[in-house]
Amino acid sequence: MNASAEIAAIAARLVVDEGMEYAGAKRRAARDLGARVALPGNEEVEDAVREHIALFHAETQPAELHALRALALQWMERLAEFRPHLSGAAWRGTATRLSALHLDLYCDDSKAPEIALVNAGIDYDGAALDRPGRREPLPLLTLAAPCPALGAPVTLHLLLHDADEQRGALKPDARGRSWRGDAAALRRLIQADGSGPASPQAANQDTP
Repeated sequence: MNASAEIAAIAARLVVDEGMEYAGAKRRAARDLGARVALPGNEEVEDAVREHIALFHAETQPAELHALRALALQWMERLAEFRPHLSGAAWRGTATRLSALHLDLYCDDSKAPEIALVNAGIDYDGAALDRPGRREPLPLLTLAAPCPALGAPVTLHLLLHDADEQRGALKPDARGRSWRGDAAALRRLIQADGSGPASPQAANQDTP
């Protein structure tokens, strides 16, 4: 196993078993190995995550993924006016009970989702994410979403994009798989959860 693959394997364990995000998991894996090589891409880490799940969490992960997707859909319906798209592990099919949910919102007014949460009496934390090549950081709202199916709250990240950024929202990865999908596409994935695997790209094919 080369250094990149070894970093990916360790990062995958951190992602699945400790709930870390990919970027932090890759940096920690490289640091633990003392490796001075280019970090693996997210797709390589995702492949390792799938292998780790298949080996150690095959019996529990499908039900956890289904619960997270159902919770995401509830929030997407609640935030429908902001054109929500699910991204991250829940969309790509690698989420477990420790995974956070990521909803990309496309807003004419970036303050509007925050006002909606305030009006609903929902507590949240605000932050901003640096974006390489972009002058403006990406606003981020984070809250704890109750998930009765898992018996614990789930971290929900709301990423607030400008409305015109939605045009590139469904751009696929190098393998033709989409990085995110809207509520209609997510419903198709949820329907397929009980009947076998469905690809995110296939779920998006009927999305306008």
